[in-house]
Amino acid sequence: MKNRIQVLDVARGAAILGTLGTNIWIFASLGAYDFLLGEEDWLYTWETIVEWIFLFFMNGKFLGLLTILFGMGLEIKRRSYMKNNQENLWPWLYVWGMLLLFIDGFLHYLFVFEFDVLMSYAVTGMIVAFLIRCKTSVIKTIAIILGVIHLLGVTLLAITVEILFRIEELREELFIEMQEMSAVYLTGTYLDQVLYRFNDFWAMRTEAIGIIPMNILLFLFGVYLVRSGLFDKTDESKRRRKKFLFWGLGIGIPLNALVFLPLYSMGVFVRYTFAPLMALGYLMLFHWIIEKKGSGFLFNRLSEVGRTALSCYILQNIVASLLFYSWGLRLGGSLNSAEIIGVWAFICIGMMVFAHIWLKKYTTGPVEIVWKWLTILPVTIKEKRNAA
Repeated sequence: MKNRIQVLDVARGAAILGTLGTNIWIFASLGAYDFLLGEEDWLYTWETIVEWIFLFFMNGKFLGLLTILFGMGLEIKRRSYMKNNQENLWPWLYVWGMLLLFIDGFLHYLFVFEFDVLMSYAVTGMIVAFLIRCKTSVIKTIAIILGVIHLLGVTLLAITVEILFRIEELREELFIEMQEMSAVYLTGTYLDQVLYRFNDFWAMRTEAIGIIPMNILLFLFGVYLVRSGLFDKTDESKRRRKKFLFWGLGIGIPLNALVFLPLYSMGVFVRYTFAPLMALGYLMLFHWIIEKKGSGFLFNRLSEVGRTALSCYILQNIVASLLFYSWGLRLGGSLNSAEIIGVWAFICIGMMVFAHIWLKKYTTGPVEIVWKWLTILPVTIKEKRNAA
């Protein structure tokens, strides 16, 4: 059990810092995100090669890993309720916690970063909390339907992107819109940026809404991993981990390498279909390393970030905003690929230092403390009323 919790904390910490590995380019590009689809005319310079290789290991992989871990956490939480004879609190108290997470995500979106994922996770968590109470056959049917919907949606989006970026007039129009968006972060005040996110709420939340079917599938997969005893010390669990490691890295890496093809649509397919497969490989790789070599210094630091994941996720985006945007140090649009990666590493080290120092006194992060207190507040109030 200790090993299992350890690998989940390590993976969660890596996922938090890994999501910044993608988001850092959005910050550095001042809110634009066309870099995820490829460079104009596919110019293979050292600048683009460094960026593409880095993004190959980051883009979508750690977001997929974080989503799977959320599903695993949901099932672990449910089992905790059952073990403590609190069946009457499930899933209602969990849903209340997800509502609080949704509010947290909205505030994070509005005041910090428009690509917040917490709101999407909160909605997904509420759906899956009820869904896992259904019969296995019902869950499988729903999963198949959602899988088909997701693949159709990704295919339609990929075709649309390919057309938009291949037709010169449409491509130029799209880049003009991105430049206008970037100008808000390059020259606008902090209030301008908040108002921009508020006024364009639905447009900026398109991805967060569109990935909900994929999120549900990955949440359910996380639930399955816990229920299958993936990290148990049995021969069957060991065999299953080897199979997932092969599929995640042996099959996932070649599929994700399709992003290097000169097709803008490949960026869409890789991020939303193949990246989660490689994320599974990362999880299995973390477990293999811990099993063979122990945790070590780096994994211990990642584990601490994992224990303060929500706090570090928000804090790292605040720091990145301060470094890149016009109301901060104004580094946006002025750094090359190596320098951007250097800033990412600097922020990651900062998060590790923060988590290490904070956990010397507390058992979890500051945002987690407030969130957990608010989550159990209804139970606390009810117990006080009953006592009175």
